[in-house]
Amino acid sequence: PPRAVTDFGEGWGNGCCATGSLKVNPKDRKMSLSSSAMPVRDVCVVVVGAGHNGLAMSAQLSRRGIQHVVLERGAIGQSWRSQRWNSFTLLTPNWQTRLPGASYEGDDPDGFMSAPELVAFLEAYAGSVDAPVETDVTVLSVQAAGVGYEVVTDQGAWHCACVVVASGFNTWPAIPTLADSVPSKIEQVNPLQYKTPNELPAGGVLVVGAGATGLQLAEEIQVSGRSVTLSVGEHVRLPRLYRGRDIQFWMELIGRLDERHEEVDEILKARKGASPQLIGTPERRSLGLNELVESGVQIRGRLGAIRNGVAMFSGGLRNHCALADQKMQRLLDEIDAWIDEKGVKDAGPPERFAPTTIPKGMPLTLDLSEGNIESIVWATGLRPDHSWLDLEIFDENEHVIHHGGVAEYPGLYFLGANFLRRRRSSFIHGAESDTDEIADHLANYLSQSA
Repeated sequence: PPRAVTDFGEGWGNGCCATGSLKVNPKDRKMSLSSSAMPVRDVCVVVVGAGHNGLAMSAQLSRRGIQHVVLERGAIGQSWRSQRWNSFTLLTPNWQTRLPGASYEGDDPDGFMSAPELVAFLEAYAGSVDAPVETDVTVLSVQAAGVGYEVVTDQGAWHCACVVVASGFNTWPAIPTLADSVPSKIEQVNPLQYKTPNELPAGGVLVVGAGATGLQLAEEIQVSGRSVTLSVGEHVRLPRLYRGRDIQFWMELIGRLDERHEEVDEILKARKGASPQLIGTPERRSLGLNELVESGVQIRGRLGAIRNGVAMFSGGLRNHCALADQKMQRLLDEIDAWIDEKGVKDAGPPERFAPTTIPKGMPLTLDLSEGNIESIVWATGLRPDHSWLDLEIFDENEHVIHHGGVAEYPGLYFLGANFLRRRRSSFIHGAESDTDEIADHLANYLSQSA
């Protein structure tokens, strides 16, 4: 790990942090950088990424008087601009879209933002907090550099005391290796590439994955006139509305979204969990396997292998569905108990939902070479890509080691992971509390190192 920051003085420009500016010995810099023609600039903190987490972190640092810069590879909210399908909407209602010092102020609080609407919200927020964003800057590497870190970009380098990685924790499609066994005539796409059903070949589509993304794309593609088969593994079933209110309203009210990472026995497993089966529509309807089957989508179990052009599915679908139904019912019982305990008067009556229906005689194989399937959409989630971090911070599985976003390297922080610090961390509004605590830790680190 780099040395602790111990000497604060001149050399970092005015306003590095409330305790002063960090003095840097030029000899501590990497020789490859100091000898290059690219500029090397000094700043107290580099924030990588100008999405909602990076901008929220910028606001928190500014509140504490900590000098920083936000580096963004494209424009503000770049991933929301370029890596969402056309009909995409947030899974959380507009009233829940908030960042430090700002919240939704429109006339449709129960609606759901599209990606362009969220980008507009982020751009306005960046202006309101005067975030020092530098756009079209690609970070190539982050290295320990004597005191602090050297952040190398395609526009030069930065030397800093702290780095906050807010570029998105899971940013790369998690495509299983069995994709290599798919017949070459079948087109394969992932949700970061997919825009509309019309871009897919005419013919049947196999959608793999039954989280929010898989269900939404399966429905959209089915409506377009293509036949869809959906491969279902472990999943989280939730109704959009319960007792007259959005399910997110109840989860926030009963404190479920505030459950902390220290309170979870298997936090790594919790962070890998699928996104809940939700969709944001004007009518606030639910979307689950039952609704998809009624629309004509065929469901299968988890895709386990592809051999000689034949897709082979697990026989455990019934168990996966029963477990999802059971967990949903447990949550609804918890909400009911909370309503009774608090004596809430304006809640609707308790509701019960039909269990997931598994079609009888469901095949366990699908011959991909027969021509019934022309494309596969891999809605199998995203994985981290931190290959640009030239630091020894990875475990044996190449996963970043962190504790609620605080790395073992002093002055290095992460934002954006599922369940980073709380269950709400994966949602837009989770950035408010996460960045507040991370900024406190960072400020304390700087003050103790002064």
